[in-house]
Amino acid sequence: MKIFVFLWIAAIATLTGFVPSALATNIQEITSPGGIKAWFVEEKSIPILSMEVIWKGGASTIPAEKAGLANLLASTMDEGAADLDSKAFQQRLSDLAISLSFGASKDTFSGSLKTLSENREEAFRLFELAINSPRFDEEPVGRIKSQILVGLNRKLSKPNNLVRRAWFEVAFPGHAYAIPTDGTIETVKPLTPKDLREFKKKQIARSNMVVSVIGDIDADELGRLLDKTFLKLPENPDLSFPNDVEEVKGPILKVIPLDIPQSVVVFGGNGIKREDPDYYAAYVLNYILGGGGFESRLTAEIREKRGLVYSVYSYLAPLQNAGLQLGGFGTSNASVAEAIELVKAELHKIREAGVTETELEAAKKYLNGSFPLRLSSNSRIANIMVSMQLFNLPISYLNKRPELINAVTLDDIKRVAYRLMDPDAMIITIAGKPSGLEN
Repeated sequence: MKIFVFLWIAAIATLTGFVPSALATNIQEITSPGGIKAWFVEEKSIPILSMEVIWKGGASTIPAEKAGLANLLASTMDEGAADLDSKAFQQRLSDLAISLSFGASKDTFSGSLKTLSENREEAFRLFELAINSPRFDEEPVGRIKSQILVGLNRKLSKPNNLVRRAWFEVAFPGHAYAIPTDGTIETVKPLTPKDLREFKKKQIARSNMVVSVIGDIDADELGRLLDKTFLKLPENPDLSFPNDVEEVKGPILKVIPLDIPQSVVVFGGNGIKREDPDYYAAYVLNYILGGGGFESRLTAEIREKRGLVYSVYSYLAPLQNAGLQLGGFGTSNASVAEAIELVKAELHKIREAGVTETELEAAKKYLNGSFPLRLSSNSRIANIMVSMQLFNLPISYLNKRPELINAVTLDDIKRVAYRLMDPDAMIITIAGKPSGLEN
């Protein structure tokens, strides 16, 4: 039933010529009568409503011995609330085609709500129950925990998971970022409903929360629903946030021995935080290096010219307490050393000589031209609005973004490349049996 309803909504969007990107310029900040702030876009052309909520905190605020608690909380908050047990709560969501879910990352805990506008009263009520009165009954907690443990056990044999986890462990020794968000078998197994209740009280509050809403509702009605949903929460969280990491220090090479024919490699080092004035230059630079798919330098040199990899990539990872630039590839064990040297060579070239005018203009054209595709639905717009708030971007950001990208110069690129792309300071983790490399 739920799939049918949302396919019907998508059909309405097509027939009415609904263009979400045109709404991005109409973002307004509203404050409910009770003082709850939200970014809001009113869009009445389709009968749907989307809300995204982010609470600062997440997995990095949890002690190492309880790693995975934020992930377990996100997986169980919709498994019954108040007088509705797990089955009744899920049945109510299904009957009304309401999508309600939670998620956890290193820096955040998030909630998502999507509903037909005619069911908004009940949708917001269920969201309110989930964040204020989750049950954490033994049966659903045990069931979900068992599913997580099965997943963690499978990850022990998956090179992509092992190599990424190892990268963060060696890059952030002694820091919360070294601890996997979904925990380990040893840390998840002992977690209890009591642990969930205690962490929920610490994490879910009002002052560490940002909210975005888009859809078929007016500001006054939304204000009323926001008060009903969030005013019962405590004002402040009770969390210990991790310290900032000024830089990650390489070079480090770590090999995780696995008897597989192809090694998986993650490489990276210092990147840039979202609020840094050089962020846009780093963003354009990363597209040229490895973020642009077949247009990137790494793909051209390592895949197209030499056929060593199927794909190679890089991306910026601006965390709350650290800025990173990461990348990766998979290749035969015999080719790992050569591929790594090619990555280092490209970093050296781009650091010493910058990029060409042609590369810069092509990157700007793509990054500006493709961005509206990220605004292709209510939920995507809501996600972008809530992320803008999280990173303290202005409400005018969507209008100004093309100018910020276009303002990047060749000198900016060269300066930022020299600042960030040191091939001799990379942290590299490898899962496999690479030839000619040692820890």
